[in-house]
Amino acid sequence: MAQENKSKVSILTNGIIKENPVLRLVLGTCSILAVTTAVSSALGMGAAFTFVLVCSNIMISLLRKVIPGKVHLPCYIVIIASFVTIVQMFMQAYMESLYNALGVFLPLIVVNCIILGRAEMFACKNSIVDSALDGVGMGVGYTLTATLMASIREILGSGTWLGFQVIPESVAKVSIMTQAPGAFFCFGLLMAGCVWLEGKLDARIERKSCCDLDNLKKEAE
Repeated sequence: MAQENKSKVSILTNGIIKENPVLRLVLGTCSILAVTTAVSSALGMGAAFTFVLVCSNIMISLLRKVIPGKVHLPCYIVIIASFVTIVQMFMQAYMESLYNALGVFLPLIVVNCIILGRAEMFACKNSIVDSALDGVGMGVGYTLTATLMASIREILGSGTWLGFQVIPESVAKVSIMTQAPGAFFCFGLLMAGCVWLEGKLDARIERKSCCDLDNLKKEAE
């Protein structure tokens, strides 16, 4: 039971650092680079992305034994498109400003490499619970990356965070951070930071394993 719970936790947390869909797998970068000029847009895209990913993972896992192998990709796209349409209709009705801010990148979630990749590599081979956990983990990883990147770009480029002024207007802003070069620069820094953090975590785990092994040897002696 403990091993099973550990496996569930591993599935949930993999998407945050070790297999972060944006910073480690380098997928879905188009939307990340485009919508991270403001934190509100990043949070909105992250919420929409996570909803679609979790729901499509669950549905594909549920139907994995029914969907014919020869047409599985078209079936996945239809399932994903259905949930994207729900999100679009909801945002257009209740969050029109966010809907307009996300623009074409909201419907493009249908062909997002991360969602199609998780459907192909995970959801179609695993249980409903595991697929849902995978969707949540990957969605959280995507949202955290988008929010962090948007925070850096909005604060440095506009002097605001979620619309609140955090840098006095008299202070010069780094306007390039609101443009494409700033997006790529910020993206590269975050990728480097993620690799560094993963290295630190792996080293810590390795040290702990060595200590446990030494303790076992001492007990055996």
